[in-house]
Amino acid sequence: MIDYPAARAVALVARTGSFEKAAAALNVTPSAVSQRVKQLEERLGAVLIERGSPCAATEKGEWLCRHVDHVGMLERELTEHLPGLADPDAALPRVTLNIATNADSLGTWFLAAAAPFTQESDHLLNIVIDDQDHTADWLRRGRVLAAVTSLEKPVQGCRVTGLGALRYHATASPDFVARHFPAGVTALALAQAPALTFNQKDRLQRAWIRQVLGHDVAHPTHWLPSTQSFIDASLAGMGWGMNPALLVRDHLDAGRLVDLMPGATLDVPLFWQVSRLAADRLSGLSRQIVQAASYELVRC
Repeated sequence: MIDYPAARAVALVARTGSFEKAAAALNVTPSAVSQRVKQLEERLGAVLIERGSPCAATEKGEWLCRHVDHVGMLERELTEHLPGLADPDAALPRVTLNIATNADSLGTWFLAAAAPFTQESDHLLNIVIDDQDHTADWLRRGRVLAAVTSLEKPVQGCRVTGLGALRYHATASPDFVARHFPAGVTALALAQAPALTFNQKDRLQRAWIRQVLGHDVAHPTHWLPSTQSFIDASLAGMGWGMNPALLVRDHLDAGRLVDLMPGATLDVPLFWQVSRLAADRLSGLSRQIVQAASYELVRC
């Protein structure tokens, strides 16, 4: 049998990052939490929590945390139908849902879906950020229940819904374009003009270059892991970058930014994939995701 008080202690330590915060949430002492975690680790013969500042779950600990979240969702669903099962003097623990999305979606349209869901549900959200080409990996490893991804093929055990495409413009400040692209966008100019890249997983600049020139071009780049920093750096003339149309529309209209090649936008199709095991319980979030995407994304 699973020792659920100990399992919940592990989950809370992982969630809050410390034994003290987990103890406060459970209304027990930190030593009691430590004892529960230690006893469960000894029983399983595996380390579940990496001690540190903050504490974090190990791979086996993450599996246990996800199980606790699943059980929490099932308990809430059961007590909705059978309220007499609930202890009237004890509040049900709130369930945290692990969701993955890309940074540009989070910075543009995703919160318009997440916010209404949190208002109609008492679930909490743990939003993980990764490149849209890699968020599906979080689903494959079972680390999230749902993800915004560029992968159209369903991950095993998941349902997939098309959302539309996030449109990007290759933009820079007028001064930057005048300085680096006086004769237009050429392979030679791109090889010398600094670009802006989110991180090593970011392939948008490469995809746009291949789209407009038909081949790759090695180019210098600044590394800026922030959607808003891309806009700010473009405005400041640091480099050219692939910026979401939803964020640069006003800057383009005002002339603060310009397209490197007018009309040459890049559309990245996005899909909502959700674990079948949790699909029914996440139907409210899925509905909000699809609705928000229909307003903000480009139809494929």
